Amino acid sequence: MSLGVITEMGYLAMRTRDYDESLELATDVLGLRMTLNDDKRAYLSAADRHHELVYVKGDEDGIDHVGLVADSPEGLEIIRKRLETAGFPILTRSPLEREIGEGFAVLGPEGYVYHVYVGMKDHRHGPSSFGPDRYGHINIHPQNPTAMKDFLVEFFGFKVSDIIGNDFAYFLRCNPDHHGIALIKGRGSLHHHAWQTQSIADLGRLGDRLFAKGRRLIWGPVRHGAGHNIAAYYVEPNGTVVELYTDLEQIYELERPPIEWDQDDRTWFNRWGVYNGEDFRKHGAFPIALN
Repeated sequence: MSLGVITEMGYLAMRTRDYDESLELATDVLGLRMTLNDDKRAYLSAADRHHELVYVKGDEDGIDHVGLVADSPEGLEIIRKRLETAGFPILTRSPLEREIGEGFAVLGPEGYVYHVYVGMKDHRHGPSSFGPDRYGHINIHPQNPTAMKDFLVEFFGFKVSDIIGNDFAYFLRCNPDHHGIALIKGRGSLHHHAWQTQSIADLGRLGDRLFAKGRRLIWGPVRHGAGHNIAAYYVEPNGTVVELYTDLEQIYELERPPIEWDQDDRTWFNRWGVYNGEDFRKHGAFPIALN
């Protein structure tokens, strides 16, 4: 069930200076499967599709673009015309990545590039001993979260699930998942990308695999109030955070009113402890378009 012309989160493309280590952690720790690597661009996924994560080898770390899936070629054209009429720059009228049928890219608020597309090819994976089920969501720390929320709602049809404080944070959905994009006021960086798994036990095993690589979780397992998910987090080489989560709230009412939280009620963030997340929020990577 989708809520508008955007039906799901498609993928995230990031640039990294440490290409090999990024791929090693994505495959050996998170458990993604490589579908293609030409030594300049690597495509990985958890679900049976060509890619849900793209690493681009580069001289700087940063966010290349965010992929969003449209409901149809007609829906794709509707969104493009709507954005063009509003004056947002259309960067390309063809797909940015391989194995995609149709698409366009637009420059949105605060330098984020959105690649809206249809028709990504399936890629069937063989059995795997570990790894998430699928890509789930991203968390951005925009300088103006209300303006970014308005952009995502007006042009892509996202719905607001939760509101934190006054102009502090919004959780937005494009399907029953509580959020596909979370916005928390900050420096303008993309803080983390998140992957759905079956059980809280998988979060413990993630910690074990990190330990074997000489790394540690930076937080978790933790239960969030907004979204209800249980999550664990680690930092990857380009500075962004990776989340593995389970038990995310599902919302099947098309017009459910947003749940509003007082910003000082830290249970929206942490229901199991007292950690306030200030060190956690320092991580992230900025959109390449800003440079």
